[in-house]
Amino acid sequence: MKVKSQLYQAIIHVFFIGIVCLCLLPFFLLVITSFTDEMTIVSEGYSFLPSKFSLAAYEFLWNDSFNIFRAYGITILVTLVGTFVGLAITALCAYPLSRKDMLIRKPLSFIVFFTLLFNGGLVPTYLVYTQVFDMKNTLLALIIPGLLSNGFYVLIMRTFFMTSIPTPVIESASIDGAGEFKIFFQIVLPLSLPILATVGLMQTIGYWNDWFNGLIYVTDSKLFSLQNLLNRILLNAQFLSSNASSTTTEIAASSNIPMESVRMAMAVIGTVPLLIAYPFFQKYFVKGLVIGAVKG
Repeated sequence: MKVKSQLYQAIIHVFFIGIVCLCLLPFFLLVITSFTDEMTIVSEGYSFLPSKFSLAAYEFLWNDSFNIFRAYGITILVTLVGTFVGLAITALCAYPLSRKDMLIRKPLSFIVFFTLLFNGGLVPTYLVYTQVFDMKNTLLALIIPGLLSNGFYVLIMRTFFMTSIPTPVIESASIDGAGEFKIFFQIVLPLSLPILATVGLMQTIGYWNDWFNGLIYVTDSKLFSLQNLLNRILLNAQFLSSNASSTTTEIAASSNIPMESVRMAMAVIGTVPLLIAYPFFQKYFVKGLVIGAVKG
């Protein structure tokens, strides 16, 4: 019986290791392509074993390192500020909704849920941000829209507060004379590290990978985020490919820009920081999702 159980466990482990390898293959191909010679990509296509390697893509990015580092700095700044402020707003909104003694808890919960189903649309949103708040070509245009789109995070955090924070603890603190802010900051938040890390990680990924807000609200190249800069490179490459009369090979040769490998290299540069940060949040991320999904 023990041997059968060990064999079963071994099969399960091998199966999931295979699934992980399949998930990692596209990333490995991405990295290898970024180190592949441009002419080799054009003639042979993408390959795990290219016939010729090259550092031309990274050399090209290094020659434009000023814009790359500036885009990196803008992305880091927007991600840090957006995640911190967004996490604070989410927690401050979710905690009152988790308290059963709040009079208008159900109507407010419905309003938050309603935002998950419907939104104002792109045109009204654009007009509000650009004409009313005058945020075009400002860093606020990269931060504010993300702060106002976290209804899902509010519901997850509310559920965590309701299921994981003991009500007697809050009641005893209130009897001892603690105010609502003291209860929230000194009791609730220290007990909520899993869900805070979970929501914080999801917001971090959202801000780091965001390119749409930059595409809509930012036209000043000095304010391009890393993802926005990558998107502009992709659009430029597509424009050259679709409007030039010569072949793709001649385009790459005449412009001396390794377009395909540069795109892959920028994707690698944009992904690595998240890969480094994720292991530090993984245990909180899994625990927060499981606990926060027990019941609504």
